[in-house]
Amino acid sequence: MESIKEIFKIGNGPSSSHTMAPRRAALSFAERNPSAERFSVTLYGSLAATGKGHFTDKALENAFSPKPVDIVWDPGTVLKQHTNGMEFKALDREGNVLDKWLTFSIGGGDLSETGTRSSRKVIYPMNKMADIQAYCQKKGIHFWEYVAMFEEEDIWDYLEKVWQTMKDAIHRGLENEGVLPGPLHLARRAASYHIKAQGYKGSMQRRAMAFSYALAVAEENASGSVIVTAPTCGSCGVIPSVLYLNQTSYNFPEVRILRALATAGLIGSLIKSNASISGAEVGCQGEIGSACSMSAAAGVQLFGGSIAQAEYAASIGMEHFLGLTCDPVCGLVQIPCIERNAFGATRAIDANMYALLSDGTHRISFDTVIETMKRTGHDLPSLYKETSEGGLAVVSNQ
Repeated sequence: MESIKEIFKIGNGPSSSHTMAPRRAALSFAERNPSAERFSVTLYGSLAATGKGHFTDKALENAFSPKPVDIVWDPGTVLKQHTNGMEFKALDREGNVLDKWLTFSIGGGDLSETGTRSSRKVIYPMNKMADIQAYCQKKGIHFWEYVAMFEEEDIWDYLEKVWQTMKDAIHRGLENEGVLPGPLHLARRAASYHIKAQGYKGSMQRRAMAFSYALAVAEENASGSVIVTAPTCGSCGVIPSVLYLNQTSYNFPEVRILRALATAGLIGSLIKSNASISGAEVGCQGEIGSACSMSAAAGVQLFGGSIAQAEYAASIGMEHFLGLTCDPVCGLVQIPCIERNAFGATRAIDANMYALLSDGTHRISFDTVIETMKRTGHDLPSLYKETSEGGLAVVSNQ
């Protein structure tokens, strides 16, 4: 299992698979072909079907600038390796091909030439929750301490930067108003929700605040602003909302927030390693479901729960999102994506509380839930995996 730094990536939205990864691929291809006069990119499957709504074309043009790039959209061709295929070509002045490269965006901003997830650098010796939990219980340590044992020394500096970026996105999102880019002309809601939340008291206020924080980050993502994949762009509002709400409500020190992030990162890495965090591969259960699972475990860490309770919370967080479709309207990370961040955050808070009320004992393990998520995702028709050809995306056009 690779570093949790691969879960938390800082970059521009609105999509880790359709914006961040294509931009990374283009920058890499341009760097290895400095003599090319122009470039051509053919996008396949989900990348082509929803790429315009995810600003894939803008990301490619920006990466290749000042040299021109021709983009071919081929949503009808789904390559056997992965639905998010990209074929790059470097051309000379006469149009002759100097170099070509086929690669795939496999979720969370990651690239793969085979369409499968091959770890860059394995740093964790175990990749199953049951094994990690048994190890931690034997050593008398929590999940964040397990993370610290295997990550490089700069992990806390990195997580501090991640947390600051998350908070910055919340603050910007609460200040910005107006309409989000794209044909939906969707109005931002975070600022007004935050103002209204202050008129409530107790649990109602906390829940309304959680909504506003999640909306703030998700709306910043939809506008192409800087956010943190947690574990993806499309689900980037869940963890910041849960952690910021708890920090501001209970005055948790920064060090406890960073430990909670480490716990969340471990959960995300387990999901990524054993299933998928890509909406194009397993539907939105891999994005919002993963974010909820990560946040729920992080919440248990914050409130001093046991590793058994953290594992239970992570299980609950994913279990109740099983089968969730990825059906973005107009291919934009707006409807239903932004609202799902808000509800993912409050569900994570509920999962955290439910697990803390228990002793951590339960029937269906986290590992089993994640394996079920993987099988469920593979059983979902492609209509419901980030193609905008089914679900709400189709109904909204009728």
